[in-house]
Amino acid sequence: MDIALLIVGFIFMLIGILGSFLPILPGPPVSWIGLLLLHLTNAVSMNWWFLGITLTVALVIFALDYIIPAIGTKKFGGTRAGMIGTTIGLIVGLLAPIPGGIIIGPFIGAFLGELSAKADNKTALKAAFGSFLGFLTGTFMKFVVAIIFLGLFISKAWDYKAALFPYFN
Repeated sequence: MDIALLIVGFIFMLIGILGSFLPILPGPPVSWIGLLLLHLTNAVSMNWWFLGITLTVALVIFALDYIIPAIGTKKFGGTRAGMIGTTIGLIVGLLAPIPGGIIIGPFIGAFLGELSAKADNKTALKAAFGSFLGFLTGTFMKFVVAIIFLGLFISKAWDYKAALFPYFN
């Protein structure tokens, strides 16, 4: 059972990293579930402080992911249409087989979103830049936290490797 929890927890960690880039998945909270599953094994002792602190970090980053792009968009004169365009552009950029689609897509989406909101080219470009900057900031934060959680997962699993893998000792 411990091996199954370890494998499923590791899968959650990888999905959490993907969730740093995909707007559909909440990256750090999914990664935190991986940490929780590791602590639910019989081999790794339950550490409520560790789980509580990492859960708090995951939830704060999750909340900031919604706040930062909005601040970036508003700071540069953008609208809700620009933020929606950024998300649509990200999805198209991920699905398009072009290099750099994940970076170009959100920017073009924000620009087109602002143009659809009746902005002129200069205003739309400025707002698209703000929306894109907010998106990159949020994505970077989520990615860093998900990678740190993965490092904690691997470190904790390594510390308890003798108990997790008794047949290989």
